[in-house]
Amino acid sequence: MIATIQGVVSDVFNDGLVLDLGFVGILVYVPAQIKARLRQGEKTFLYTHLIVREDSLTLYGFDTKESREYFGILLGVNGIGPRSALQILSVLDPESIRRAVYHEQADIFTRAPGIGKKTAQKILLYLQDRLPATADLEPLAMMSDVDGEVLSALTALGYSVIEAQSAIQSIPQDTPSEIEIRLRMALQFFSK
Repeated sequence: MIATIQGVVSDVFNDGLVLDLGFVGILVYVPAQIKARLRQGEKTFLYTHLIVREDSLTLYGFDTKESREYFGILLGVNGIGPRSALQILSVLDPESIRRAVYHEQADIFTRAPGIGKKTAQKILLYLQDRLPATADLEPLAMMSDVDGEVLSALTALGYSVIEAQSAIQSIPQDTPSEIEIRLRMALQFFSK
C-alpha cells in the first residue's frame, strides 16, 4: 500500500491533482479544500489511501492521518464509495463528523453532494460504534436552507466547514435571507 506521497503539483483539475515525482506523475484525488489550497509548482506531502479494483488503481490523498482514517471508516458504510467518502470529507472535517455522530445529527451529512437522508442515517448508525465518544463536543448548529446553501458555496470555495460556520454565525441577524447577500456578508468575515 502507498501510505504517503510527496511531490510537486504539476496539474490541478476538478477533483484531484497530478503530483510530479520526478520521472512519473501520479494522479491523486483529494478533498476540495486541499485542491483549492494547492497551486501548480508547489511541493506537497499527502497521506494516501490506495483503492485497488480489477480495472484500476486509484489513489486518494489527505493532509492528515486522521482524515485518511475517516476516509477508510466511511468506506465501510454500505452504499458509500470512494467518491462519496471524498465528498463528505470535502464538506466535513473529522471533528465535525465526530460532533455530528455524538449528537446524532444525521442531517449534517446531507451537506455533502449526493448524500440523501437515508444514506446520512446509515452513515450515522455505522459511525456510532466506530468513533470514540467524546462528551465535550458541542453540537453543530442546524441552519436554514439559505444558510445551508451559503455553507455549500463557502466549502466549494475551499473553506472548511468550521470556517464556513463561523462566517455564517458572523452574519447580522437582520440580514435579508437572500443567498447572494448572505454569501457576500459571510465572505466579508474572511477579509477582516
